[in-house]
Amino acid sequence: MPRALSTLTLSDAKQMLGAGEAKAADLGIPYNIAVVDAGGALIAFTRQDGALEGSIDLAIGKAKTARMFNKTTEYLAELAQPGAPLFGIEQSNGGHVVIFGGGLPVTVGDQIVGAVGTSAGSVEQDIAVAEAAAAAIAKNPKP
Repeated sequence: MPRALSTLTLSDAKQMLGAGEAKAADLGIPYNIAVVDAGGALIAFTRQDGALEGSIDLAIGKAKTARMFNKTTEYLAELAQPGAPLFGIEQSNGGHVVIFGGGLPVTVGDQIVGAVGTSAGSVEQDIAVAEAAAAAIAKNPKP
């Protein structure tokens, strides 16, 4: 029997971008924010005026990485340290794995429906912006 797959929609992604942008404004830092669907494909991206150009690919990469491994990029970074179980993981998948904090899977109920990635500030700020974006969907769960 086929499984039903739930995924983020464009409407969900727009809500997430808005919440992430609001958090970035609170921090006073222009951000790059990416949202991917359950399959890891980019749904929506925003680059606020003045956001670092070098962070564009990082935001998208963090979102894709979080979805690929269903883990936060912060957690993957811990596991990728020398001597840790996933040391060298950033070299997998053609080198497209980004393990700086700021990428996280997005869940509705207990199902992963996509992921978000953010980049422009410190790791802690990136995580805060990503969490704010993901919380926008948690507040409006799908039926």
